[in-house]
Amino acid sequence: MQTVAVLSLKGGVGKTTIVLGLASAAQRRGARTLVVDLDPQCNATATLDPDDTEATLADVLETPRPAVLRDAIARSGWGEEVDVLVGSEDLELLNDQDPDPRRLEKLARALEELAHLLSDDELPYQLILLDCPPSLGRLTKSALIAADGALLVTEPTLFAVSGAQRAFEAVEQVAEAHNSDLALLGVVVNRVRPQSYEHQYRIQELREHFGTMVMPVALPDRLAVQQAQGACMPIHAWGTPGSREVALALNLLLARVLRGVNRGRQRPVIRTDEGNEADENEVDEDERVVQDG
Repeated sequence: MQTVAVLSLKGGVGKTTIVLGLASAAQRRGARTLVVDLDPQCNATATLDPDDTEATLADVLETPRPAVLRDAIARSGWGEEVDVLVGSEDLELLNDQDPDPRRLEKLARALEELAHLLSDDELPYQLILLDCPPSLGRLTKSALIAADGALLVTEPTLFAVSGAQRAFEAVEQVAEAHNSDLALLGVVVNRVRPQSYEHQYRIQELREHFGTMVMPVALPDRLAVQQAQGACMPIHAWGTPGSREVALALNLLLARVLRGVNRGRQRPVIRTDEGNEADENEVDEDERVVQDG
C-alpha cells in the first residue's frame, strides 16, 4: 500500500483534477485505490459519486476507530477498483492552524486500520491518494504525516514558483518535525497550453528553481477534463481525443509517482537545485515517452 498526498498551497490549480486523474490511471491498470477527500469543498467526493455513508472523514478524524472508518468508506460510482473515504464540509471546523500534535496523527492511525477492515475475498488497497485543501492547517499536515510521498501541483502562471515553493517548505517542515520517511515525489505542472510562450517561460522558471523535481510529464489544458468530471466519469473512459491525450500523460505521471515512492528515500526532502545524473536520465527517458506518445 502506497500513500501519496497531493497538495498545493494555492487554490484553483487543479489539485483535485490530479488526484482524480491518478485514480483513473490506477483503475485502468487494475490497482485498487482509495481516495481520501480532505478538502472541505468535497469536489473529489462529488465527482467519484459514492453511495451515502453513515459517517464521513470528519467523524474519522474525531474518532479513528475501525467501525467509524468502515462507515465512512464507500465504493465510488466509477467501479469496484476505486473507493472513497468521503469528505464533508464539517472538515473545515477541524482545520486548526496550530493543532495538538496528537490530533495530527489520527489520520495515519486510521489508515493503518484499513487492512483489518477487508474481508477475506477483498483485494487490499494498493494506492491511497490524499486530496489536501489549499492551506497548511491540520488537514494538510495530517495528510503529510500519513503519507509515504508528497506530490506538489502548480500551474504555469506568474505565481507558480512562489506557490510551489511554499508547498515545498511545508513538506520540509512536516518531514523534519513528524515524518522523516516522507519523500518529495516532485512538482507536476497542470493545465499547460503547449503553444503558449508564457506557459513555457513559467515552466522553465520552475525548472530553474526546482531542477529535476519538476515532473517531465505535464498535464495539457483540455476541456475533456471538465467534461469527464461533470459527468462523474474517469478521464480514461471519456473517449475523446483530448481525454486520450490527458490520459496518456496521467499514465506516465502515475508510473513516475509510484517509482518515486518505491525508490523510497532516495528522494529526500531537501533543496533540489543541483539534481543528480540518475534523475536527469529519468527526465530524458520520460520526455522521450511523451514525445513518442
